[in-house]
Amino acid sequence: MRAVAQRVTRARITVGAEVVGEMGAGLLALVGVGKGDGPEAADELARKLVHLRVFADAADVNNASLLDTRGTLGVVSQFTLFGDARKGRRPSYFEAAPPEQAEPLVDRLAETARAMGVAVVTGRFRAHMAVELANDGPVTILLDTERRF
Repeated sequence: MRAVAQRVTRARITVGAEVVGEMGAGLLALVGVGKGDGPEAADELARKLVHLRVFADAADVNNASLLDTRGTLGVVSQFTLFGDARKGRRPSYFEAAPPEQAEPLVDRLAETARAMGVAVVTGRFRAHMAVELANDGPVTILLDTERRF
């Protein structure tokens, strides 16, 4: 699984005119699922996001996590994170998991984070979403459970 995690002061996810997720300070994670991913990858990525130390501590050093700051985790599915544009101009999504495989894993990631004590908001799977956010810092981290980067 892959994620683009952004430290945010706020974020809002809408589908059409409906707000499906809204949060204050925390991490907004755009999450992609690859064909070879399973429940272990979802749990690993959830743990990584919850414990990622990208928030200022008392000494103003980025040494605090969502658990420390009581921040919110936003989870938005994004199959395009597995887009391969190395050839030509149109990305191939061959390595992205099919929706039937991806949706339960994105749900599991969110549930695992909730079970760890973090507030979680989500987008709507397979919907065309508008994601608005205020990136704080800016801080943006790329994560991959296969450690490709």
